[in-house]
Amino acid sequence: MSASKGSEPLEVVEICAGAGGQTLGLERAGFRHRLAVELDRHAAATLKHNLVEFLGYSAEEADDTVRIGDVADSEVLDPKECDNLDLLAGGVPCPPFSIAGKQLGTADERDLFAWAVELCGKTQPKALLLENVRGLSANRFAGYRQAVLDRLHDHGYVAEWKLLQANQFGVSQLRPRFVLVALQPQYARYFTWPEPQSEEPKSVGELLRDLMGSNGWEPEQVEEWVKKADAIAPTIVGGSKRHGGADLGPTRAKRAWAELGVDAMGVRDAPPEKGWRPAEGAPGPKLTTAMVARIQGWGDEDFRWEFPGRKTAVYRQIGNAFPPPVAKALGDSIRNAILQKGEPKPLVEATDSVLDPVYKLLRGEVRSLTVDQIIDRLAKRGTRMDQPDVERHLNHLGHDFELTTETRSNGAIAYRVGEFKAFIGQDNHQRHDSFAQQRAKIS
Repeated sequence: MSASKGSEPLEVVEICAGAGGQTLGLERAGFRHRLAVELDRHAAATLKHNLVEFLGYSAEEADDTVRIGDVADSEVLDPKECDNLDLLAGGVPCPPFSIAGKQLGTADERDLFAWAVELCGKTQPKALLLENVRGLSANRFAGYRQAVLDRLHDHGYVAEWKLLQANQFGVSQLRPRFVLVALQPQYARYFTWPEPQSEEPKSVGELLRDLMGSNGWEPEQVEEWVKKADAIAPTIVGGSKRHGGADLGPTRAKRAWAELGVDAMGVRDAPPEKGWRPAEGAPGPKLTTAMVARIQGWGDEDFRWEFPGRKTAVYRQIGNAFPPPVAKALGDSIRNAILQKGEPKPLVEATDSVLDPVYKLLRGEVRSLTVDQIIDRLAKRGTRMDQPDVERHLNHLGHDFELTTETRSNGAIAYRVGEFKAFIGQDNHQRHDSFAQQRAKIS
């Protein structure tokens, strides 16, 4: 549909759509899905169900819209299906950049970030939206992020990274998400990041009071629990098929949940019943999947959603999702930019952003440089780094780029940054074999 008609929905193709957190937020912001592609069949079934129940799709439209399979397989998603598109969006897999996933970056077969950037370059949507975990903002991935910005610039986009906090958009959870937005220049001049809400989100206790008391647990016990659960939740961790069943995260998160009176060692099938008391040593009741979904941003009239299926699969879908209110806030900003609403602003060239000065220097050099030469040339550019700093950057770059070395006559080692190791669709990339071997465990 034409983006020039403000009353009509804009079209989006969503990759790695999951159970629909971003889907719902973008639809509420005025986008309509041309396609939503998801690898996990349980999440895809949830998405289809809710397109029909809450977003006005017919059963046939939902079947046509939701596609199951590896999004990087051209038989699943033909890039031509993204032509003449307003927005390409997705929550590409997080494990390549998360501490739990060992931050393997380009060596992880689940890494689709660079591939999504290339799909954007091939198909030229008006805008691109990709979100991931905070780990992608770490120094370890400065070169990776720089390569993404530079590549999007080559494709004709103005791009920017930003760390957003879900609790700033009404979500009762400490959930940082690292977001990339890229737009063609004529639209980028109208883009502004969504402003945080002035009101604080509800505490876990206030948010879940009605659910916690819905199965007969005595009102005085519920109120005692509400008083203890007087802060917002830590980040909900969905995990993957490689890691156990449903619980609320690693040790640090479990301690934070315990302070809120929540037993984070699992998820209950139902809220506490009449006469329920926590077992010895337990800090309080476990949450249900319905409670976790509400903490993730689902629940009120605008963000209603249902999760059919078994508890562990449902919990993973909820925990891995992008909170719908945050997706809506981003969708509103992107839609306004595409419709060129508001006052245009001067553009800052993406290539002016130096996220990794060592990478930026070496990519611009024809010859290899020693550590001393790197330090000297960076100093002339106004960036001061010592030998350990430079060596740390080189170590990080060696994970995600072909880093070649040569030994000079004086024994000094000189470095040169070569090709990005990321999967961008190459037929001979190691991702194909690794993905095939791990297919049953990837979620």
